[in-house]
Amino acid sequence: MRPKQSAAEPQEDLFRARLANLVDQRHALVRLAALIDWGRFETEFGALYTEGGRPGLPTRLMVGLHLLKHMDGLSDEAVCARWLDSPYVQLFCGETHFQHALPLDRSSMTRWRQRIGPERLELLLAESLDAARRGGAVEEKHLRRVTIDTTVQPKAVTHPTDSKLLHRGIEILARLARRHGIRLRQSYLRVARRARREAAKLIHAGRRRQAERQVRQLRTWLGRLFRDIGRKIADNAAAEPVFAGPLGLVARLLRQRREDRGRDKLYSLHAPEVECIGKGKAQARYEFGVKVSIATSNTVAPGGQFVLGARALPGNPFDGHTLAAQIVQTERITGVEIERAYVDRGYRGHDADKTRVFISGQKRGITPTIRRERRRRSAIEPVIGHLKSDGRLGRNFLLGIAGDATNLILAAAGHNLRLLRAWLARLLAFLLSRLATAHQITEARQPRSLAA
Repeated sequence: MRPKQSAAEPQEDLFRARLANLVDQRHALVRLAALIDWGRFETEFGALYTEGGRPGLPTRLMVGLHLLKHMDGLSDEAVCARWLDSPYVQLFCGETHFQHALPLDRSSMTRWRQRIGPERLELLLAESLDAARRGGAVEEKHLRRVTIDTTVQPKAVTHPTDSKLLHRGIEILARLARRHGIRLRQSYLRVARRARREAAKLIHAGRRRQAERQVRQLRTWLGRLFRDIGRKIADNAAAEPVFAGPLGLVARLLRQRREDRGRDKLYSLHAPEVECIGKGKAQARYEFGVKVSIATSNTVAPGGQFVLGARALPGNPFDGHTLAAQIVQTERITGVEIERAYVDRGYRGHDADKTRVFISGQKRGITPTIRRERRRRSAIEPVIGHLKSDGRLGRNFLLGIAGDATNLILAAAGHNLRLLRAWLARLLAFLLSRLATAHQITEARQPRSLAA
């Protein structure tokens, strides 16, 4: 059922004061909440709910919690705890009076993200830019010239090794068999744990050949367990659907070899979508996650360098083959046609309009203005760094390919609102300083006027 919309003029409570009368109206979160069009989310997301049943949680509450989560780089549990502690957070999320009990369970945030989906969550990124325009932090001219680059969004997985994956496969199959009452010839849990430990010790000592012997033993035990379970669930209609997914992943794991490459290579059993991506970094030759594309403003707006578009790129495609789609998404989110896009040399041979895309090192068609703007192409790197360190792009905990796209969009929206909150705080400090200066000038002039 659709969430209930809060009344425009809530009923007065004799025994409780309204939050608007308790908080400082100059606080950045209070002013930020006034800039956001909350009714836009209720209109767009309302169609995703059924007509009957229990009413859903308020849309402003869910949107506000997700924005605060990615503004401050918090987990679901931490942002719910902050909601209970801070009247500013409750006011930002649409509450009228201070609440002493959380109106939702933490898992409700997961279900809400899955209900909305990454495509519709782009509305949060679009609204963050519209709020920045209303607050004077960015203007339309800053959205016409963009910088685009790709990076890696790492997944919450351990560094993959053959011994870890094989041991993990044995643990998963043995646990499922025990849970569904399937009697195994042998679970191999004890010996597999010891073999994985020995393989790690031997690799650390430089004895690779002896370590590979332990890995081959683990592969043999996993194959025996795989075949044993397959025989015993052959006529069990209830167990076959439960084991289909894990057995399929284990079959992939048993088939793959060290020299295999591409999307079929399995790096994690709980996140099979993870890919191995090399970006040429000195500190990390390979990263395990998904490639993402980021578009930012080229020139620095008064509020900073905002993120204008973000797309997850499963399959590790060539950068140039993603440029046209990134430009289309950026124009859809901002509502402004892009005049110039600046990219690095990894985009050579791209699929976009070549008259408005300029690559680093390009010689033809370069004017002094374009040359000056192209020097700012590398300014996107600090933005990506802030997305990873201050936001939640540095380690994605959401499940599946949809989780990769969802986390990216929310991290981009959180970055924009983080800049807008800082801009509002700076703007308030500037206005207060001007008022204080004007007051000092008035006081300094007053004695001279009296003496005259």
